[in-house]
Amino acid sequence: MLNILINAYAVAPNWGSEQGMGWNWVINIAKYCKCYVITEGEWQKEIEEAVKQLPQKDNIIFYYNPVSEKVRKMCWNQGDWRFYYYYRLWQKKTLKIAKDICKEHKIDVIHQLNMVGFREPGLLWKIDGIPYVWGPVGGMENIPTSYLKNATLKQSIFCRIKNTINTIQYKFQPNVRRAIKHSNVLISAVKGVEKVFKDVYNRDSILINETGCNITPCIYDRKTAKEGDSTFNIIWVGKFDFRKQLEIALYTIAKLKSLNIKLHICGSGSESQIKKYKDICNKLNINDKCIWYGKTENKAVLELMQRMDIFLFTSINDLTSTVVLEAIQNSLPIVCHDICGFGNIVDNRIGRKITLKTPDDSINDFATVIKELYSNRQILVDMQENFKSVAKELTYESKAKKMCYIYDEIVKQI
Repeated sequence: MLNILINAYAVAPNWGSEQGMGWNWVINIAKYCKCYVITEGEWQKEIEEAVKQLPQKDNIIFYYNPVSEKVRKMCWNQGDWRFYYYYRLWQKKTLKIAKDICKEHKIDVIHQLNMVGFREPGLLWKIDGIPYVWGPVGGMENIPTSYLKNATLKQSIFCRIKNTINTIQYKFQPNVRRAIKHSNVLISAVKGVEKVFKDVYNRDSILINETGCNITPCIYDRKTAKEGDSTFNIIWVGKFDFRKQLEIALYTIAKLKSLNIKLHICGSGSESQIKKYKDICNKLNINDKCIWYGKTENKAVLELMQRMDIFLFTSINDLTSTVVLEAIQNSLPIVCHDICGFGNIVDNRIGRKITLKTPDDSINDFATVIKELYSNRQILVDMQENFKSVAKELTYESKAKKMCYIYDEIVKQI
């Protein structure tokens, strides 16, 4: 059994997003390898309780490198660029912890797992003599400027500046370049990152989406949802930030207001963001079509998904997005843009995709697709049979097996 040293800042059981991604990768890799995991300490209590319940508990050793509450708040606020300064300090301390682990244990492979974003790849590539894997890596794709049409001036300026900085960073940031150079294997979370690695660095990478899913029996039988005799329930999940494009979802519903549909909105944002979208809802006269849940616990979202007809995912700039995988594990048909990581995994077996062009095109195309599914619900019934096989392809265990195969191949080549 190989010994793997994993650098994963965000790890937490019973969470989605980056924390859930870190947890699920680690516990599934630990089915096949001995894992020494360095993580931040916010969820130490939850981790230690959850590990006790795992059959593979003896294969996981956690090392905690906690930060202050101030830094944790910066991390939660994804627009706070100050976090990267403190995250760099965290990585420097993590390097010291990693060197001590390597002195005490024979480590076969070092794996930089998360944060998934490329900007701070950590510093464990500095440890000589041990193969280094980085990924899944994301964040190199830019926000499509055609969707800035309806953005505020502030949002438009911010997104354009972010695109410029993003490009400069993935091309020239010293630690990014060094991490790529010293990586034995690079893992791309999405095709856009795979393309950057090849075009900018002439490096091949392996495409493995960062998120996975579990196989969950669906309690909602869509065969009972006969055409025209029940409400068509659509769920939208996400933060109220520009990338998620809740505005597109609201305008899409406005085009379909004559139909018996409900849009269930799980998520929240700042006071100004909440006001903005509630005002749009009022302006479009669709208050009776929208149900606002606010910030919703992951467990409640999953339970709600079981009772929905489709998941409308309007994001224009993401990775694979955990919530898309959660829809798949709940056998919930997905309607989304054909971009990013979710564009790679959603096909006609489990949903419908539209081309990313302009906001008006998205609204019209989403409305057309939803109207088709509303009018012919047998399509959704037929999709139901496909989710189990798709979910098997996308489970964390399946991805962990691929990663362990990569570890084995690296070690063989030494």
